[in-house]
Amino acid sequence: MPGLLRGVARTAVIAGTATSVSNRVSRRQAERWSQQETSQEPVYQEPPPPPAPAAPDPIEQLTKLGELHAQGILTDEEFAVQKAKLLA
Repeated sequence: MPGLLRGVARTAVIAGTATSVSNRVSRRQAERWSQQETSQEPVYQEPPPPPAPAAPDPIEQLTKLGELHAQGILTDEEFAVQKAKLLA
């Protein structure tokens, strides 16, 4: 019986020591990680640029110019200048 008690006591001491060491290592790691997280500067990311406005459809613009010319709002010269700008 004394040998059995000695074995149980030895096992309890070893298990207690292992638990204590394991807890200390875990606490140290947690402290290191928290220090690393607090020491890192926040990363600022610029927002993406706004999308470029869609280019107007040249066919649609030519159609509108043609309507304005047909209504007499644009002269022949004005129509020719605006048409040249669109087709350039």
